[in-house]
Amino acid sequence: MRERRRSPDRTGDDPVSPDTPPGGPEVPPGEDPEAKVRNLVLRMLTHSPRTRAQLERSLYRREYEEELVTRVLDRIEEAGLIDDAAFAKGWVSSRHHSRHLSRRALSQELRTRGIEEETVREAVAEVSDEDETEAARALARKRLAGSRGKDDETRIRRALGALARKGYPAGLSYRIVREELEVEGEDTDLAPDTDLL
Repeated sequence: MRERRRSPDRTGDDPVSPDTPPGGPEVPPGEDPEAKVRNLVLRMLTHSPRTRAQLERSLYRREYEEELVTRVLDRIEEAGLIDDAAFAKGWVSSRHHSRHLSRRALSQELRTRGIEEETVREAVAEVSDEDETEAARALARKRLAGSRGKDDETRIRRALGALARKGYPAGLSYRIVREELEVEGEDTDLAPDTDLL
């Protein structure tokens, strides 16, 4: 039996109206509770892809019985409509390219969405060292371009801060910022032990 997850849900994964009372609307006489839960899950999946854990949290919040939730989600998963591995791969591809997130940040986002650790590792492994370096470089270049005209210390601090927020390690961040400043023709003495993060 799957473990019931009760972690806080801060991911905006619940498009159903907040006016819906716990347990959902009253089940009309003769309506199958399983059909009601299934329809609710299908509506949520139509709104946007979700992990099994996100769907579980949403249904538990409405106080549906664990056995009912498990039964419905098992059937929907068997039909291929819930696929955490596919979700994780799509998430990594999208967020890495659009937001320039590091592997560490991507891993954390997937964990908060209830993806199992092995699936997280497999999805994040799709991002190579080169991919991560190029994404960090693109982010540093963008940040440095936006701070032209400011003093070097401010530019470096802002670029390093942006990279840190995206989860990049300090050593990689220092190297890339230094290289990008050199490309610009800037003269900087940034050293790996600079205390600017």
